[in-house]
Amino acid sequence: MAFAEAAGVLGIEGYDPTWYHDANALAAAHRQRFARLIGQPLVGSWLVWDLDEQTWFTGGPVVFGFPDANVEVTHRKFDECAISWDSIDMQAALDWPGLRLDWWADPHPAIQAALGRPLTSVNVVERISPNAWRPNVLHALEFFFGDVRVALFNAMDENGLSGDPEVSLPVGFWRRVPIA
Repeated sequence: MAFAEAAGVLGIEGYDPTWYHDANALAAAHRQRFARLIGQPLVGSWLVWDLDEQTWFTGGPVVFGFPDANVEVTHRKFDECAISWDSIDMQAALDWPGLRLDWWADPHPAIQAALGRPLTSVNVVERISPNAWRPNVLHALEFFFGDVRVALFNAMDENGLSGDPEVSLPVGFWRRVPIA
């Protein structure tokens, strides 16, 4: 059996995300579930942590915890994103060859600012590209907790997190697709 089959995707047993590179398709696939989370507080978050380097392992999923569900988000390649729901057992060992990894709760300041606040909206952000082969590039998910914005973005085959306030994105270069 291949490594990915034995350990699950990204070394996480049972984790089998569906990848999207189209903002409209990603939003449509998850709209109903996110709509049920609106108004619920963020009760926790978890990142994959490199125990030897004492740093966030940005290639693993980011988990947002709400009273009714855990939302698991990750990016890969140059414009793919996957959202899954309650599929990761964070008590199970992470099996990534050559690395000692574990789940760490609430280590990122961008997410810490949102803890305890109710989710008010979620968007997919896509970049409008002049390339004919891929005119729209899925870039990020934005979670709004009132006036606190948490953006989980594609940092070129890994995840990036930002707590920067909402910005006006230039029309013609960026587009927000509402999820909930």
